[in-house]
Amino acid sequence: MNHCPTLIGTVQDVSGTTVSVSLTSDTITGVCFISGECYRIGQIGSFVKIPLGSISLYGIVSQVGAGAAPESEQSIHPFGNRWIQIQLVGEGALSKHFERGISQYPTIDDEVHIVTEEDLKAIYGPGDPTDYVAIGHLASSESIPTYVDINKLVTRHSAILGTTGCGKSTTVAGLLNSLSNEDQYPSARIFVIDIHGEYATALKEKCEVLRVGAKEEKGEKELYVPFWALSFDELTKFLFGSLSNDGKAYAAIADEVIKLKKESLREAPIEGVTQDLITVDLPVPFCLHKLWYDLYTQDFMTIRPKQGVSKEEMEIAYAKDSDGNELKGDPMNGIPPEFLSIKTTGSKEEKIEWGKSSIGMRQQLASLGTKLRDPRYNFICNPGPYRPDLKGKAQKGLADILKEWIGNEKPVTILDLSGIPSTILTDIIGAVLRVIYDALFWGRNLPEGARERPLLLILEEAHAYLNKESNGSAATSVKRIAKEGRKYGVGMMVVSQRPSEVDSTILSQCGTIIAMRLSNSVDRGQVTSAAQENLHGLFDTLPILRTGEAIIVGEAVSLPVRTLITPPPMESRPDSFDPKVVARGNSETGFDSPGAWNQKKEKEDYKFMVHQWRTQTSKIDSNIHKQIMEEHNGSMD
Repeated sequence: MNHCPTLIGTVQDVSGTTVSVSLTSDTITGVCFISGECYRIGQIGSFVKIPLGSISLYGIVSQVGAGAAPESEQSIHPFGNRWIQIQLVGEGALSKHFERGISQYPTIDDEVHIVTEEDLKAIYGPGDPTDYVAIGHLASSESIPTYVDINKLVTRHSAILGTTGCGKSTTVAGLLNSLSNEDQYPSARIFVIDIHGEYATALKEKCEVLRVGAKEEKGEKELYVPFWALSFDELTKFLFGSLSNDGKAYAAIADEVIKLKKESLREAPIEGVTQDLITVDLPVPFCLHKLWYDLYTQDFMTIRPKQGVSKEEMEIAYAKDSDGNELKGDPMNGIPPEFLSIKTTGSKEEKIEWGKSSIGMRQQLASLGTKLRDPRYNFICNPGPYRPDLKGKAQKGLADILKEWIGNEKPVTILDLSGIPSTILTDIIGAVLRVIYDALFWGRNLPEGARERPLLLILEEAHAYLNKESNGSAATSVKRIAKEGRKYGVGMMVVSQRPSEVDSTILSQCGTIIAMRLSNSVDRGQVTSAAQENLHGLFDTLPILRTGEAIIVGEAVSLPVRTLITPPPMESRPDSFDPKVVARGNSETGFDSPGAWNQKKEKEDYKFMVHQWRTQTSKIDSNIHKQIMEEHNGSMD
């Protein structure tokens, strides 16, 4: 009887989805040739099939050698090493239609065969091409593309995990370039949280960039996060930090906010919103500067006492300047009023008393005044056309901010947060995500809703704001999206170099894991536990993956796959490449290409570096650079 060239062994032990296979004597070389193609037998991560009548079970090799033998066999033949262990992952009818999961199990002596290139093409080839996007090719076969299911990648959430330098950012950029192909997906909608400002260069014409201190000549738009769009808890945390436990200050702020929102509604009516619907959380514009000014006056003001007149009606004791003008301050510029000091001696007309009862927020109100004057916080406290005047009327409203964030003409919106103070970064991320999700939740049945036009959120450097100990607004918003987003068309892609620091609740909701090189055993353990398949052997190869290589498991791929990601062109890669310190030596030419330390040292001047630091931008304006250096050189002369 002719031996089948794909046969490698027989089933000898079945335990759940784990199958132990005894190799045949014909596989002693570990190599076989089928249709002119060379196949290595027993490679960790390679695929095998077990034909069972009209269907075939498919599995992935997770262990090779004596340790893969059943325990009983190990005791009988302690030195036997001709075993492989596989994990069953799915089944297909004659290799033409693959499905995850299995309807039956193999039995003893069932044949186990190599999965050939033709089999792999049938498994990995996309059904409807519009549902899939190619992101690379199989690590074991350059001729077989790796496809991911866009529907499941977006709506079932995903994670791209890998240590720094493994090609993670390039992988994200490549995916975004593919998903933002306007010919194939003209209505794609992707929102990127970019902490370090890496992706604007990579996506160029495909994206709108929103950042603090935007350069219009570079096509950027100014980032605004209007304070009145925040929930009351988010707003009070940003404005005042922690408040006293007695609740007096919290209640006083809430009452004042509601009063100002009602005044704003009278000045600029909003269709469908009535006075009795106003709450502290309703996103209605109001004047923050008036809130601060009124609370400041209430806590700091002094009065001139008058017999038979209540404190509310008494004259406020403003201090005066040298010209005799009362120093009433300027609320819209964050300048506080000044009051006369308490005076308990002298005649009744000379005495000065405290005004209304204090709410005990002097330190917080003084700090808030500083924020209103600090240009670093203008994007939230003085948000350009979104800043209400003293009557609470603003030029633009919530619909405008949503259009800028998720409704602009480009398929990708990049929220460049590199200019945001680090102390409030997490809170800003949480507020932005909550605003977007709340809007899409309530508008889920509208054409602009995410059911009609799904949204993909890219969460770069997720470990910075989604760690296990974090209970902030960012973690709260992302957990909500992770649990509920699928139903409303909001998907997320978590990108992190330290998966062990990302909350396991969030990772467990990611239906697809793209795991790149990970050397840390704790990080690998987190990825293994988050993945749905029982593929410990496959994940043990994570430390030795090449740059740009990944193991993809989950719902967006037919089978777990080890793949080489196709990088985008050099001009479309993120600004995250490793600097070249030294060039590799070459006996004939000296150096292949110059490295930073190999070049001749030139005269340096740090004047422009200081300018970049002060203006909080890493983008170089050649005209300003020339002007500053000329002025500096002139002053030195």
